[in-house]
Amino acid sequence: MGRVVGIDLGTTNSVVAVMDGTKPIVIANSEGMRTTPSVVGFNKDGDLLVGQMARRQAVLNPQNTFYAVKRFIGRKYGELNPESKRVAYTVRRDEQGNIKIPCPRQEKNFSPEEVSAFILRRLAEEAERYLGEPVTGAVITVPAYFNDSQRQATRDAGRIAGLEVLRIINEPTAASLAYGLDRKQNQTIMVFDLGGGTFDVSILEVGDGVFEVRSTSGDTQLGGNDFDRKIVDWLAEKFLEAEGIDLRRSDRQALQRLTEAAEKAKIELSGVASTEINLPFITATEDGPKHIETSLSRPEFEFLCEDLLARLRRPVKRAFKDAGLTPMQIDEVVLVGGSTRIPMVQNLVRNLINREPNQNVNPDEVVAVGAAIQAGILAGNVKDILLLDVTPLSLGLETVSGVMKKLIPRNTTIPVRRSDIFSTGENNQTMVEVHILQGEREMARDNKSLGRFKLSGIPPAPRGIPQIQVAFDIDANGILQVTAMDKTTGREQSIVVQGASTLSQTEVDEMIEEAERFAQLDRERRERVEKRNRAKALVDQSQRRLKEVALDFGTQFASYYRRQIDSLIRELEESLQREDERGIDRAAADLQDALYELNREVRLQYAAEEEDDFFGSIKRTFSGDKKRDERGSSYYDYDPYNSPGRGAEPPAYGSSGRGYESRPYESRPYEQPRGEQGRYDARPYEARPSERGRPERDPYNDPVNSRRERRPTRPVYENDWDEDDDDWF
Repeated sequence: MGRVVGIDLGTTNSVVAVMDGTKPIVIANSEGMRTTPSVVGFNKDGDLLVGQMARRQAVLNPQNTFYAVKRFIGRKYGELNPESKRVAYTVRRDEQGNIKIPCPRQEKNFSPEEVSAFILRRLAEEAERYLGEPVTGAVITVPAYFNDSQRQATRDAGRIAGLEVLRIINEPTAASLAYGLDRKQNQTIMVFDLGGGTFDVSILEVGDGVFEVRSTSGDTQLGGNDFDRKIVDWLAEKFLEAEGIDLRRSDRQALQRLTEAAEKAKIELSGVASTEINLPFITATEDGPKHIETSLSRPEFEFLCEDLLARLRRPVKRAFKDAGLTPMQIDEVVLVGGSTRIPMVQNLVRNLINREPNQNVNPDEVVAVGAAIQAGILAGNVKDILLLDVTPLSLGLETVSGVMKKLIPRNTTIPVRRSDIFSTGENNQTMVEVHILQGEREMARDNKSLGRFKLSGIPPAPRGIPQIQVAFDIDANGILQVTAMDKTTGREQSIVVQGASTLSQTEVDEMIEEAERFAQLDRERRERVEKRNRAKALVDQSQRRLKEVALDFGTQFASYYRRQIDSLIRELEESLQREDERGIDRAAADLQDALYELNREVRLQYAAEEEDDFFGSIKRTFSGDKKRDERGSSYYDYDPYNSPGRGAEPPAYGSSGRGYESRPYESRPYEQPRGEQGRYDARPYEARPSERGRPERDPYNDPVNSRRERRPTRPVYENDWDEDDDDWF
């Protein structure tokens, strides 16, 4: 089995972490960033883009770029409010009332689970690149206030991405796990988690390796994106008053530019008192192009967001009430999520808790670190830690008159089992339907339906007489199992609530197959791009090397290899233009071989120059002779296919056999008369039979051949050499 990682699937950014022994490590992506934007797009060629590359094309390609999809996962179209639908891409409703996101580039509709699966798959690939081994499992975090449908949808997204989701863990719980890993003393911690699209607050008891969640609360439709939208509305209203054009409805590109400018202004206002917003050519009318140029101060921004601050206060007060604690009993306040960097949010926490928030942890990475620790616990790498989480919402069933009967109240520690006795509502009723609900409202229709099943075979009896025991059982993974048993007959019927997602099992299986095809296409596309990049880099490297060699040794140095490299460069460039995959591979391999041979000749030339003595260099300088090797051949004119070393005769200068140019030399050193070689006419090495079939020089008297190691010289006489013997007397 492969490795298990922890993934923080965020609304704005996502993070992946892994346990390296007993230490959690946040994995940087291929761009060097530790956070990956939760953005998925398709470019003009239909290629899948995830992360920063997808975000860059959002303005010019808004309909094929999808962001903040986490707000749609596990929800029905009817549950969306108008604010959630106001995005640059299209959100539609299918026949079953589920949410679909049309992609014109792919000519198909994606579900939010599929889009999230693209992000999860990319994070897993980054982890595989870092670890050097496959990643098959994951612990994925979700907002604490996610209902069961949203949790199951997140699990489906992991399955579509090809991952085994071992655990769904609440984000504040994961943050506390990372924060209190090394703490031994008992503390009460409040985790204030304000991300890009969701808000959670949890109160935990931490100490001696035990993490117990006392209460949790939140708002799954409140986050940093809502603060951005306040700035977008402010800009759009001012432009509407001045120009009579509503940029939020007239142009998708204008809306995307407004959204990005608002996010930038929000971030800048965390460090400065005022920021400038400039959007040239935001739109055009008959009078010409229109621009936005204005400034926004921090007090104005805080005034715009007063209602959002009020929405933040309510879950905090509810969490204290459910935990039975007061703000004075809180030892530490941990801020999680990028939106907690907003000064007015930090001031809100100070006023509510009367304590300075702890900012020692990275708010962007702490959730993924906690997920990685949980993965280490499941894998057995981290011991002596016990995590006791809670169910965020109440669970119950529908009774007579449409009233919800709660069996498991919210913030109950899991795993847990609760049961109760129910009866029939009519005389002689032989079947009952168990309708499972989740929520806090009194009426069943106002809560989330998780599933239904029927128990039949009940003996006819007056209403209220049969006794039917209904039990709710939640395991450590948050999976709910509901069992109904007739105590008279012992007949039993049960259901495991795993189908609360908006997708059926058939749809999930089809999406898994499509995701595998997309992954294969993505790998092939990446390999093609990398191959072309390597080929272009090889061309540039070869051209630079040819220029360097020409500057160092002249244009005639290793002319054969130079001509071969020039030809292969042209061939490789033509293959790149034709997109000929086989041609690229063949030309690149041949070019690498030719470049290797050229570099070998350069190394030999440098080695020969280093061994030359000073006087030999002076002689060649004044005589104009080129340096030659032991075999009498010039390095400048070396031909590997017609060299003396291959048993062939040295090519004649001026011949047209391999393109050799004519040389001004009339004779070669070993063809000169003996009297011209020095004062000694008897040359034992010249008369000695050569192993290569040609005469050799005397290493003691030939200053040209200076690379041989010199032996102690002595007088040489004519009768010192015996023609019939190969050794000295």
